[in-house]
Amino acid sequence: MRSTVLTMIAAVLLACGGEKKTETAQSTGAPPVPPESAAAAPQAAAPAAPAGPVVEVKMTGDGTKKAAFESHTLTIAPGTTVRFTNVTGGPHNIAFWPDSVPAGGAAALKNGMPNQLTDLAGPFLMKPNDTYDVSFAGAPAGLYKGYCQPHLALGMKIAITVK
Repeated sequence: MRSTVLTMIAAVLLACGGEKKTETAQSTGAPPVPPESAAAAPQAAAPAAPAGPVVEVKMTGDGTKKAAFESHTLTIAPGTTVRFTNVTGGPHNIAFWPDSVPAGGAAALKNGMPNQLTDLAGPFLMKPNDTYDVSFAGAPAGLYKGYCQPHLALGMKIAITVK
């Protein structure tokens, strides 16, 4: 609970005028690169293209009273990548409750979630059209319950069944 509150505070601070980030840092969750060292910074490798099917989930909200995953329930095959797209009302992210993940699923999710903020929590998507892919490659069958950390109080939850 305490980490959820701290994460929500960080999201609000970032959304309300925290440090400006470069375009790459916003979309990947990487730390910002100071302008004077940008030329010397190594380029991050582009994320690998998903190997299996891709299912899109839209993240929406009005920023105050409504926030939702569209669809909030999914059934997917193992190996599917779920692409979360910030449509409106960000910042959004996807996080999974560790106690709701099937046995062996946490390790598969950790491998399938790059640039995690904390265990089983993806980075914040700050702008419309920012995306974040979660690969369910190697994920065991079962129910995976997730939520958006900044909008949990608004009921922004998702249930993904791997079958």
